[in-house]
Amino acid sequence: MPVPETTSDVLAAVLSEVRFTSAAYRWIEMRGPFRLVFDRPGLRGVHLISAGGCDLLLDGEVTPLAAGDTVILPRGDFHELRYGHAGATSGFELAARSEGAGLRGGDSGHQVTATIVCGAFVAGDPEHPALRGLPRLLLIPAAQSRWLEPYVEALRQEAFDPGPGSNVVMARLSDALIARALRRHGEVTGQPGWLAGLRDPHLAAVLGALHGDVARPWTVASLAATAGLSRTAFAARFPAVVGEPPMRYLQALRLHRARLLLRDERLTVAAAARRVGYTSEFAFAAAFRRAYGVPPGTWRRAAT
Repeated sequence: MPVPETTSDVLAAVLSEVRFTSAAYRWIEMRGPFRLVFDRPGLRGVHLISAGGCDLLLDGEVTPLAAGDTVILPRGDFHELRYGHAGATSGFELAARSEGAGLRGGDSGHQVTATIVCGAFVAGDPEHPALRGLPRLLLIPAAQSRWLEPYVEALRQEAFDPGPGSNVVMARLSDALIARALRRHGEVTGQPGWLAGLRDPHLAAVLGALHGDVARPWTVASLAATAGLSRTAFAARFPAVVGEPPMRYLQALRLHRARLLLRDERLTVAAAARRVGYTSEFAFAAAFRRAYGVPPGTWRRAAT
């Protein structure tokens, strides 16, 4: 089924706001038992299993990975890739102490057990409320990844045989891979979140309207009208699909935009409040303090 234009617009808007930026990719050849730990705050992992296999460990849950599988961790959770039993090695430290795109680890006396193309990306705006609506893990099994094959193959080639400008090429390919993976996840997921909301044409229209005009004096009734649903149906449908009530989603979006205005444009508290749709500076300050623990004026001064 074609992706609705509103869905594409909202996904593009959110990705633009979050400002994902890909870091360099490396291919890692691991021999024998190994345990690669990825625990650098702020970095969100991308792993392409080129050959062999290993397990992904995330919060005690083990996910077996085989050749052709791709995993993305959009929230930046700490995780491990491991095979058998071995002492821990930091994936980031391994990359830091090795020159070039090719890394080797594990016991050199053993055969290669896994070849992995590892990359990472960061969120330029790590506190964007949309990040909490992303899945912790995106697993694209080899059998279901035909739509990703051009990106994955190109990334593999650049990582295994880098040339001039490879880092730039890999960053752009990674950006496209992540965007397509998130869009695909939104098309098939049953997990509540704004990605699931984009699959629902009624709620996609609402999400597009909210992100497009956050300052408008929205009410549940006006949002229901935008969705083309009754107030009762909309009030039940939005939290069931998106995971939180519509006005709470709107408030989080408004407060986040206000933080950017206070920090980047150096607006006064009153001006920032008006720009994001608050008619009362007092109400804005109270909501800001509940969300972030400090008054907006204090936060503005500290952000300089």
